Amino acid sequence: MAFKIASSPHIKQPLQTHIVMQRVLMCMLPGVAAQTYFFGWGVFIQIFIAVLVALAAEAAVMKIRARSIKHALTDYSAVVTAVLLAVSIPSMSPWWIIVIGTLFAILIVKQLYGGLGNNIFNPAMAAYILLLVSFPMQMTNWNAPLPVALNIPTIFDTLQTILGVTKNSTEHWRQAYDGVAMATPLDSFKTGLSLELTSNEILKGVAFDGHHSLGWFWINIGYFLGGLALLKLKIIRWHITGGILLALFICSSFSFLLQPDTHISPVNQLFSGATMLAAFFIATDPVTAATSPKGRLIFGALIGICVYIIRSFGGYPDAFAFAVLLANLSAPLIDYYVRPRSYGHRV
Repeated sequence: MAFKIASSPHIKQPLQTHIVMQRVLMCMLPGVAAQTYFFGWGVFIQIFIAVLVALAAEAAVMKIRARSIKHALTDYSAVVTAVLLAVSIPSMSPWWIIVIGTLFAILIVKQLYGGLGNNIFNPAMAAYILLLVSFPMQMTNWNAPLPVALNIPTIFDTLQTILGVTKNSTEHWRQAYDGVAMATPLDSFKTGLSLELTSNEILKGVAFDGHHSLGWFWINIGYFLGGLALLKLKIIRWHITGGILLALFICSSFSFLLQPDTHISPVNQLFSGATMLAAFFIATDPVTAATSPKGRLIFGALIGICVYIIRSFGGYPDAFAFAVLLANLSAPLIDYYVRPRSYGHRV
């Protein structure tokens, strides 16, 4: 009798870095496509500029450090950082915004600490905060989404605006059909509260489609679907994402039940701004996050709580970049207190 012997199914080859990064980029496609649909070709142009600058900066550092340029460029880590930063900024931002941010992310946050695997902060989010604090006007000028845009830019208009060779400023593209300059839904909600409007009155505004954030709801759906693919492919684990979404949902549910007139609904919290992008693609960076399963849950919950606090009581409408960096700082402490114990030994 003949037997066929196969290799053990429990022996698996670990995925190489470039394969992981390629799959992350592929899973981002639904969210990027939705973002491009609502905010125009500027999303792709910003990504293109960011990727070129990131690869050039990475190659220059490898040349100086006498390391393999080919290996550094083909692991796609710089590309992922560039794409994450590019989709986080307004699509019509001037070209120098994304150039400064990308250079800071690669040269300072990543390579200054020793390169991939040694950085303590998420490079894309650190660069985003630098840009937000240094250039608040350019970083908050989101153009009106497609359904309510008064002026819809072509790809040529977009390129001219980004390069600064046209008379039309970003304000021109921010106009909604009622002639009012558009703001992000979270920013509109916070502004409405300062004008003593109730949540129901604010939700009737042009930034909201009935009860959901106009455009941003579908963008978050796109990143949510891509995030599910990441989980299916086992590129990430559920702990950090679950901790973020559960903590944000619980905090926002309590506040909404207690004071519905002054707080946004949990659904809007979860599907507005950068929630799904950050929960699946940013906070799950294995280099800057906690390592144990319990530590990842705490890490994610810390981000969700910080996001809720900053969105509700702080001066920034989204807050994920700040929350992620605060959690990055806390990751070593979290790992110290929840590290697994060796069998038969006390910690």
